[in-house]
Amino acid sequence: NHHHGARRAEAGPPCPREGRQNMELGNLEEVRHATAALATGNGEALDRLVWTGVFAAPELRDAARAAVLAQARSAGLYPASIQGLYAARGRRELPAGFTVPAINIRAMSYDTARALMRARKALDVGAVLLEIARSEVSYTGQRPAEYTFVVLAAALREGLTGPLFVQGDHFQVNAKKYGADPDGELGAVMDITREAIAAGFYNIDVDTSTLVDLDLPTLRDQQRLNAGLCAQLTRHVR
Repeated sequence: NHHHGARRAEAGPPCPREGRQNMELGNLEEVRHATAALATGNGEALDRLVWTGVFAAPELRDAARAAVLAQARSAGLYPASIQGLYAARGRRELPAGFTVPAINIRAMSYDTARALMRARKALDVGAVLLEIARSEVSYTGQRPAEYTFVVLAAALREGLTGPLFVQGDHFQVNAKKYGADPDGELGAVMDITREAIAAGFYNIDVDTSTLVDLDLPTLRDQQRLNAGLCAQLTRHVR
């Protein structure tokens, strides 16, 4: 079972607004009509395009996503890296009296992200990281392209513009899987990293800390595999 933001649940009550059967656009012509309505600022059309971009068959899903992403770009909304902000703060070009919250959205992603965007506006919040971990991608069924699509759509729905910081959180090497198949597990992390960057995740949290071995005699020995693979994955990201 799943959430509004990943895949259709096996069973459950209808969408409180209209009902599932009325939310999903039925064909490409309906997608085109909704796209035209979206260009005029029609929020209900955007809601239906998002639903279709998550739950529909691939042809309709991809058309709905393309329409929403194009409108987001037209509105000046785009995925970006937060690196420049961090670097400026490191150079003391920005005040030090703020933090950047990082929020993992796992369930009801469109609705949750919309609530986040409303809170950002109400509280005049600046930078926020929207992120999802490798493990969360797996157990929620949200692939990176879907996650970026949904959070951009939520920001568009709530009238935000400018950069949206999307991050791969804890793209972690599983120690047990690495022990059984080092090349396979490392390759899997590289694959999800490549997929995420292509989807607009412009910051990746590399996590090889699971490979620290405290049973080894020296600190250097304990950290060698962790440090070496972290450097290898960092090179892959860059």
